[in-house]
Amino acid sequence: MDMLKPLAIDNWKDVINKECSLEAIHALEHGKIVFLPHLNFALSADENNLLSPTLTDPKRKNISFNPHSDEMHGARGSVLQRAQLKILMQRYCQQALGLINTLFPAYQKHLIAGRTSLRTVEISGRRSSYKKDDSRLHVDSFAATPVNGFRILRVFTNINPHGVARIWQTGEPFNTVATRFLPEIPSMSTVEQHLLRLFKITKVLRSPYDHFMLNIHDRMKKDMAYQQSVIKTTLTLPPKSSWIVYTDQVSHAAISGQHALEQTFYLPPTALYYPETAPLFVLEKMLKHSLTLKDKQVVSAAVE
Repeated sequence: MDMLKPLAIDNWKDVINKECSLEAIHALEHGKIVFLPHLNFALSADENNLLSPTLTDPKRKNISFNPHSDEMHGARGSVLQRAQLKILMQRYCQQALGLINTLFPAYQKHLIAGRTSLRTVEISGRRSSYKKDDSRLHVDSFAATPVNGFRILRVFTNINPHGVARIWQTGEPFNTVATRFLPEIPSMSTVEQHLLRLFKITKVLRSPYDHFMLNIHDRMKKDMAYQQSVIKTTLTLPPKSSWIVYTDQVSHAAISGQHALEQTFYLPPTALYYPETAPLFVLEKMLKHSLTLKDKQVVSAAVE
């Protein structure tokens, strides 16, 4: 399957016709990547100087900005440099939000902006635990910030100033991944759920959905036989290009590349054009019971 759905957009405020929008949303929600080969995020000369890995805390893989709290984490450098980094990421967040609202107008009333990240560190050769190793195929799930079934939608832009592409790999469709790993995962007890919250391992209660998604994420990364045997598609994502993907649905790995911006959004699965494609409903169909919390907890922890 061709994983990329190209879209001829070269401006963050471009408007496309309804037919193209519907084709893009069908591809996106059915597990493809909407690829914008000509959509660059331009940096000034001063901002290009901010791309040095020395401005990223060596204990972290990126610099992150929370648009709700106006807080930035993982940045080093002078007061001026940190202020410039925040302005850069604020601008990217705003432009990414405008892009999604323009391309997929039905999302607009439901979209929640998550964190913005600037990734200046080369992926290839970076040492980490298997759970944090993004060069292994995985679907996204967050250990500390449960989403209770909300979708994880991400916008990426390769801002590499040296003409270097970002290399990704994608794997099996989500249904296939879930069929492979779900039977191995025991259910989570209520006691475990509350202990995780009590000891601040999670910011809010972990839903059954998040329990199963996190276990799928971890088991995919840990299983090296799976990583080596599964059929992969390699994607070359050049500089000055952007792409949009549901990373909770698309099995993906970042193999190499340096200098990228990323904006995370959250969306309730009921706001999708094709809600049956949401991982929540796929897992509920397989397990034959509800996986969300009754109090309708959403992604408050993710946007604090």
